[in-house]
Amino acid sequence: MSIKHLPLSASPDEICATLADDGCVVVDRVVRPEVMDEVATELRPFTEKTPIGADDFSGRRTRRTGGLVARSPKSRELVMNPTVLGAVGQLLGHATSFQLHLTQIISIGTGEPAQTIHRDQWAFDFFPFPKGYEVQCNTIWAMTDFTEQNGATRVIPGSNRFDDRLRFTEADTEPAEMTKGSVLFYTGSIYHGGGANRSNNIRTGINITYNVSWLRQEENQYLSVPIETARTLPVDLLRLMGYRLGAYALGYVDDTRDPIEVVRPDLARNGFRPVLETQESASLLKPQSQGSNAKD
Repeated sequence: MSIKHLPLSASPDEICATLADDGCVVVDRVVRPEVMDEVATELRPFTEKTPIGADDFSGRRTRRTGGLVARSPKSRELVMNPTVLGAVGQLLGHATSFQLHLTQIISIGTGEPAQTIHRDQWAFDFFPFPKGYEVQCNTIWAMTDFTEQNGATRVIPGSNRFDDRLRFTEADTEPAEMTKGSVLFYTGSIYHGGGANRSNNIRTGINITYNVSWLRQEENQYLSVPIETARTLPVDLLRLMGYRLGAYALGYVDDTRDPIEVVRPDLARNGFRPVLETQESASLLKPQSQGSNAKD
């Protein structure tokens, strides 16, 4: 099965439908190549100082630079891209909310062998999520053209429906070739891995991932982004980073305050009301006419 490509005009429904079927899809030319250059320029002081991986899985010729929200204002536009958020919202819509899971530049150096094929949702302590229940949606933005020769991410389309803990080799996968500024979407359940870089150039991509808000984030956004920087960010981005109630009674601060109040006291509300106003299942929490009227 080949990797499908969609144009930027594709709707969130179209992207999500392909993800549901294949577990992966490339949306071509989401931003101009120059945008990728701007992000690279902002992050160069950090990427140049990032150490190479400490083991074979991380890549001994690969650098992984995180903390993009704090370090690169331009990268925040990628995190909040409406095409991406629309598709992610559709895929993870079975949860009350979703959040920013990680931000990372992955720079695969010349001579790096192919990464072990894996599922990203194994990061959640290898918990066996039910088939068809997606808990995360990944994006990789091409900062350089992705080719089979330079280490394009390799995926097994349709493997989101496979059993868990299977073993595969590079030969079982397909390279997600795409042009600079394009985006590869893939679910946490798809089997994939970084490709081998057999070229003379570094293959660079931006991995921005989202997950359902009742799971822990891979990258701790509260510590990766200093509070002084967080106070300058748009409210929508802060909420996506995790400064919100993930569901009813989930993630509050001290006396049941909404976490957004920590960085934006002017947005103070009362208790769990912000979730109850938007959660369709809120009716389940209301007192019923039958049964006990006792309260905790």
